[in-house]
Amino acid sequence: MGVHNIKTAVAVDFYATWYTPCKTIAPAFVECSEQDRFKDVRFLKVDIDQLPELAADMGVREMPAFKLFLDDKPAGDLVGADKDGLIRLLEKAV
Repeated sequence: MGVHNIKTAVAVDFYATWYTPCKTIAPAFVECSEQDRFKDVRFLKVDIDQLPELAADMGVREMPAFKLFLDDKPAGDLVGADKDGLIRLLEKAV
């Protein structure tokens, strides 16, 4: 399953509300979404407990998991609560 008909950069955070590493990295994802350098990136959050089929279709096996799509195609991913890694992933979109 892909992200269809989106001609922009999309960053997706797959998370669980109960999982501490997801809670730890969540503010960094929000902070990045508010930074001017990432203004052309669309930021989305997916609660894997609410949308387990989507998480499975996207290959999410561990959390937190971040996926980046550029022009409808996968462009990178990151697993873990790594703020520097998240920024490096997002920089692929600018």
